[in-house]
Amino acid sequence: MQNIRRTLIGLFALLTILWLIAEPSVFQPANFFVLRATMMQYSGIIAIGAMSVAMILALRPRWPERWFGGLDKMYRLHKWLGITALIVSVIHWLWSQGAKWAVGYGWIARPARGERPAIENPIEAFFSTQRGTAEGLGEWAFYATIILIALALIKYFPYRYFYKTHRLLAVAYLVLVYHSVVLTSFDYWTSPIGIVLAMLLAYGTWAAIVVLVRRVGVTRQVRGTIASTHYYPGVKVLETEIEVPHGWPGHKPGQFAFATSDLSEGAHPYTIASGWNDKDPRITFITKELGDHTSRLREKLRAGQDMKIEGPYGCFTFDDDKPHQIWVGGGIGITPFIAHMKHIALQSGSGKPGSNAKTADLFHTTTDVDEEALRKLAADASEAKVRLHVLIDERDGRLTGDRIRAEVPNWREASIWFCGPSGFGEALRKDFEAQGFDVSRHFHQELFAMR
Repeated sequence: MQNIRRTLIGLFALLTILWLIAEPSVFQPANFFVLRATMMQYSGIIAIGAMSVAMILALRPRWPERWFGGLDKMYRLHKWLGITALIVSVIHWLWSQGAKWAVGYGWIARPARGERPAIENPIEAFFSTQRGTAEGLGEWAFYATIILIALALIKYFPYRYFYKTHRLLAVAYLVLVYHSVVLTSFDYWTSPIGIVLAMLLAYGTWAAIVVLVRRVGVTRQVRGTIASTHYYPGVKVLETEIEVPHGWPGHKPGQFAFATSDLSEGAHPYTIASGWNDKDPRITFITKELGDHTSRLREKLRAGQDMKIEGPYGCFTFDDDKPHQIWVGGGIGITPFIAHMKHIALQSGSGKPGSNAKTADLFHTTTDVDEEALRKLAADASEAKVRLHVLIDERDGRLTGDRIRAEVPNWREASIWFCGPSGFGEALRKDFEAQGFDVSRHFHQELFAMR
């Protein structure tokens, strides 16, 4: 989370500093309309800069994943960049329209314009002929962007529609790139802010085209076939085993992949619930009925059906220097821990050294109960030599930091790995932080929310 904040602050600080170098007169504007023009330039640069980085992250690039701590953190940054772009775009629009409203109501007078000097640079002259078109298209793209980002933030908006509408943001972005290139002060393009802005727009444009032609993650995609499915009615969970005979590079426990079973639905992210064995190349997903898509999977998926798998992604891989780990899986958040226990069992069975170097306590809290699923969980924990603590909400109450510390006396020498509802995770993080636990280094939380 710290690197998300650092990136947001760093991006806007960089753009602001470079803009101030190009526009030092902002602190002494000649009149309101000069200030308006200057602030429109600044807000436009911040808005399109945020949208450009968000568009780049939509490609799911591998190179920054380790820095952010996983693709889940990158998607959180993508979301906040979108929100920032939305807010700043509204401010940009208000600077544009507000002055016109004020003139119309007679609150301020528009200054008299003298004759404009002739433009000698042919590129600048061409941009001048495009201003009216760029302003009009930019305004409509702004309205479309507001609607599309708002739909993306509405959790109850069905994913199958979100998948289609969110791609339209790439079209709006390309229109706004045209708007920005034409309307950005021409003198900026030969300054540092212009060079940085040009690179962001170029990379963002390429990313938007990749999104529109549906080539995101194509180099990391493999074909698989569903080998079996099993439904646990008590917890409304579907277990799907997929054969991936060719191309899958293997994965670490705790990572996730995007699975596509229906092109109209697009790719959905699921945590992988199995270890990796080269001799038996299979991947298991465990999905809970939480929304419109997952609620229909039980009827739609069948053995022998082809699927497309993309990945693996994520850094929730249990890698640290602590001899003991505390795992907390809330509800379907148990999935990465199942994968790690199966991984430990595979290592033990293969006789690899160091497979049991770490010890772990697993706390699983759940509202729903399925005895068969709990028996399999207990068997996985036993085989991996993990201490299992199952808490059923109605019977055992809520899991708190005090209960964890009572069960794990050496908690100060352990690391904590949490996957589950974000509010629950934040509550535990604050609880342990209040006890002097170094949460910035040793509290790992999966932010498994892709919108």
